[in-house]
Amino acid sequence: MLFLLFHLGKDRYALDASRVVEVVPLLTLRRIPQAPRGVAGIFNYRGQPVPAVDLGELMLGQPASPRLSTRIILVHYPDDGGKQRLLGLIAEQATEIIRKEPKDFVATGVQMRAAPYLGPVAMDDQGVIQLVHEQRLLSGPVRDLLFSRPENSAAAEAARGGPVADFGVRTSAVSV
Repeated sequence: MLFLLFHLGKDRYALDASRVVEVVPLLTLRRIPQAPRGVAGIFNYRGQPVPAVDLGELMLGQPASPRLSTRIILVHYPDDGGKQRLLGLIAEQATEIIRKEPKDFVATGVQMRAAPYLGPVAMDDQGVIQLVHEQRLLSGPVRDLLFSRPENSAAAEAARGGPVADFGVRTSAVSV
């Protein structure tokens, strides 16, 4: 099974690659006023407004550094009706795929109610890799804010409010 590896600070995490739609460069996002912590903004993905969550800010309280290896990972995310919607996940060093068997990931024995998205861990010669269950990232209120009816969603509102960076055009400054 393939997993997309990424970093938050010095720690490594993985997403099931079968859940990833595409990995795109970090773009300048249109911010959403009064957005909850971790909600980075909205960007235009092939004519569709897509909300983005900064995994570093959401999980560790520190936004991702704007580097060349920082990417937006597009995943399918279930809305409250079970419909799969696009969600962008901003993560550092999201440039590597690894092959692991599901049995390689073992439970940590630590259950974090505040972090239900944290899954089991795998070990390799570089240390620990923790699986992230992206479908559990957002609390109900945040999910509802981002994925309410399309005509009333924060994504649609932000898209109507002005220009949004287009996919494929790097508009932000990055450091190496």
